Amino acid sequence: MMTAMDVPVRYTAQVARIQQAIRDHGGLDGWLFYDFRHLDPIAYRVLLLDDSLHVTRRWYYWIPAHGTPVKVQHRIEPHTLQGLPGEARSYVSWREQHAALGSILQTPKRIAMQYSPMNAIPYLSRVDAGTIELVRSLGVEVVTSADLVQQFEAVWDEEQLASHRVAAEGLRSIVDEAFAFVGASLAEQRGLTEYGLQQYILCRMESHGLITSSPPIAAVNAHSADPHYAPSPQVSAPIGQGDLVLIDLWAKQAGLGTVYADITWTGFVGPSVPARHQDIFQIVRRARDAAVTFVQDHVRAGVFPFGWEVDDICRQVIQDAGYGEYFIHRTGHSIGEEVHGNGANIDNLETQDARRLLPGTCFSIEPGIYLPKEFGIRSELDLYLSQRDAVVYGQPVQADLIAIATSAA
Repeated sequence: MMTAMDVPVRYTAQVARIQQAIRDHGGLDGWLFYDFRHLDPIAYRVLLLDDSLHVTRRWYYWIPAHGTPVKVQHRIEPHTLQGLPGEARSYVSWREQHAALGSILQTPKRIAMQYSPMNAIPYLSRVDAGTIELVRSLGVEVVTSADLVQQFEAVWDEEQLASHRVAAEGLRSIVDEAFAFVGASLAEQRGLTEYGLQQYILCRMESHGLITSSPPIAAVNAHSADPHYAPSPQVSAPIGQGDLVLIDLWAKQAGLGTVYADITWTGFVGPSVPARHQDIFQIVRRARDAAVTFVQDHVRAGVFPFGWEVDDICRQVIQDAGYGEYFIHRTGHSIGEEVHGNGANIDNLETQDARRLLPGTCFSIEPGIYLPKEFGIRSELDLYLSQRDAVVYGQPVQADLIAIATSAA
């Protein structure tokens, strides 16, 4: 049997932090982690487990607000949770599994799990309905672990914030480089496509020491009206005079624990930007800035708003301008070690994200207006919350639709 001396210090410290978070949350008796075949990647990250482990049987890890944690594992996989502190219990049959679970949940009345009522936050909804039914059958109330998860998945330390600043500044430089590349390519009469621009941006990311989970978006004209358009060697429009160009790029530094930056800029190939394009951009910019100002005013006053509130502020600007039906996605998403993180999203459209934004977290603000068969405008920046302010790195942010000049113009 593993003794206290055998438990790695990092696991002991992490469990102590989790227990403190449970107590600070209030009204919870503990946090029950559960997994089967890696259905819950959040559990592995929060518990600092190796996510490459070969896991074929169900396991549970109970962390009470006070007292000793308990591990429940199948007898043929007794080492899955071996690094974690606590009492170990094993099972073989489903009856033994239910009995072990019933034993550890005999006293608790209200517990957190990776569950989201009505699947409101699908990022968090990792425990299957049957397991929730099983736990509830033991007389326990199950509540969402959403706010607990935020603390461990979305709050950055100083090193992560520093890595975000590097990524944001790198991407901001790449935006200028990319638009200059478009202008130079056309001036020199070199053929350029969306895919070619995408590949150029990827090369510049590598030069800046950045990596990405997937290639950036480079879209022109009607393709820019598709928020998730992805050029490929087979499907890629040429870029030429009079084209609207949208680039959406996300990247981070290589290394353990680094976090993403994610920005979107738009430009128009020509000596001047048409009034209609500029008007649409300015509506989007006003919506973006209204959201940023709302968050900054609240945080500076010591109040951290909810994700859905920020979405409402941003969306109202576009609705008032008569383009509400063309803003077809949430205002923003959590940003972390993954470009779409597990903190609060800026959303009251696709979901009502009732999580409060926390100090030490970052999220995108990226309103857009997408006019089918014409063009789309999106302006994206990242907002980091400190204890007393909300800060945008990677300055300056876009204030006007960029005119991409070429000598052929």
